[in-house]
Amino acid sequence: MKRIALLFILLAVLASSAESGVTILGGLTHEATLQPGDRMEGLIQVNNDTDSVAVVRLFQTDYLFYADGRTEYGDPGSAERSNAGWISISPTHINIPPGETIPVYYEIAVPPGPGLAGTYWSIIMIEPEAPVNSQKLRGKDGRSTLGLNTVVRYAVQVIVNIGESGNTSVRVVKNELIDIEGKRMLVSDIENAGDRWMRPTFWVELYDEQGRFSGRYESRTQRIFPGCSVRHTLDLTEVPSGQYSALMIVDSGDDRVFGANYNLRLQD
Repeated sequence: MKRIALLFILLAVLASSAESGVTILGGLTHEATLQPGDRMEGLIQVNNDTDSVAVVRLFQTDYLFYADGRTEYGDPGSAERSNAGWISISPTHINIPPGETIPVYYEIAVPPGPGLAGTYWSIIMIEPEAPVNSQKLRGKDGRSTLGLNTVVRYAVQVIVNIGESGNTSVRVVKNELIDIEGKRMLVSDIENAGDRWMRPTFWVELYDEQGRFSGRYESRTQRIFPGCSVRHTLDLTEVPSGQYSALMIVDSGDDRVFGANYNLRLQD
């Protein structure tokens, strides 16, 4: 339940960060390309746009996500490709005066030696210690029955690619036609089976029984870390019923394109 609540809050933050009072300047994704033994310093700028002092703490977690909607913020270093142990943060607690921005520095120290390849990542969580919003639910008699405090957490992804090493590969976990609220939907779950992150373009081309092109249906791009998966949902409601050959394409964006053929029978 805690993980579900955290995911909901993170999504709400991305949609309307100004409500929290504390905001992160410069984006929530930090990516670097390094070699074993390299060191580099990064910067997170934390802004307080309220009229009171904001007390903020920073801590690390791992981060995994799956096509079925699960999101895991595990202990730092628990994931196979975690880089949390490479990262040190200073300071981990800050007091931000009203209307000011405080820089928080982190250092990445990639371990030396062979054996590292592909992409490694983790999360730096940034959380105001004081609730940004507080309200009470009242019963029918007007008495307070439950107090609610809203705590906003920002998740800054720190991604390290080891040079140009590693490979991209995909695996189709699920590919099926289902009915969603009266619409005919093609649901495809795609897993990153390689060891380097990617943001592939995904589309399906349909050909009828005579081999004639019947349309191309494209989904939005989504970042996929190694071992993680995402769900693509394509609306085929307007495609006439019949038998089709479906060419599924996953373009990883690095000159590698993955394709698979499926037979689809569309019916009302």
